[in-house]
Amino acid sequence: MGRWTDNTRGAFLMMLAMASFTVNDACIKSLAGHVPFFQAVFLRGAATVPMLLLLARATGGLNFRYERRDWGLVALRSLAEVAAAYFFLTALFNMPIANATAILMALPLAVTLAGALFLGEAVGWRRWLAIAVGFLGVMLIVRPGPEGFNIYSVYALLTVACVTVRDLAARRLSPDVRSLSVAVAGALAVTVFMGLGSLSEPWVMPGAREAALLLAAAVLINGGYIFSIMTMRVGEIAVVTPFRYTGLVWALILGLVVFGDWPSGLTLLGAGLVTTTGIYTLYRERRVEEAQSSA
Repeated sequence: MGRWTDNTRGAFLMMLAMASFTVNDACIKSLAGHVPFFQAVFLRGAATVPMLLLLARATGGLNFRYERRDWGLVALRSLAEVAAAYFFLTALFNMPIANATAILMALPLAVTLAGALFLGEAVGWRRWLAIAVGFLGVMLIVRPGPEGFNIYSVYALLTVACVTVRDLAARRLSPDVRSLSVAVAGALAVTVFMGLGSLSEPWVMPGAREAALLLAAAVLINGGYIFSIMTMRVGEIAVVTPFRYTGLVWALILGLVVFGDWPSGLTLLGAGLVTTTGIYTLYRERRVEEAQSSA
């Protein structure tokens, strides 16, 4: 009973994390046309980093005494974080939130593929088939061709590639490297990059609405970090991770209610394929790990 309770709590925390991240995305998207891109993300970061530092210090998670190998991996992860933030938020400013989020849901498939290609991780034919079907779903979302495809679809796809590199780098970190310290390093790198980028744009004084959206985005993204960390501390990862896909539900709701966007039938079909194959891939990984541990 206790184990089920932990898994239920973990699933709930994962849903809270995805709600926080997705509503944060909606806040940032709402700033498009009111606050320049680089300035908006820099101001969010300027509020986010101090909150993360306080959280890390309060929980004892702030420690930058790394080995040289880990410093290299943290640097690689931070660069990938910067690139992912740039590509995803640029896409988010210029395309429906549900479409951008649906493409990002291909991440578990991309990580599994990259793990097989670059880390030599074993992947059976079932997971290869799931990866192929999942990426077919991505193609239905972006629809290469003159009508459905544009540069921002490419940016969303590049986000998946960058986050894959980020997650693979995190996988290679030593166990004693603190998660919050890595998160602080990534957030600081994004903030510095966006701050430098903002020097190329004319600054705009945010009004009350824009300031409220920026503050809400900073609080929500920190909430997402906190809930994500709490999720990993309760329940089984293989059980709670599929609830990451609830972010797509939030994106669909926010896209309709806030921005008046509703995806086409092909986009919804593609999102369904990506979600189904992603959950199946996570399920197969759990089965493989159980088989290896019992052997």
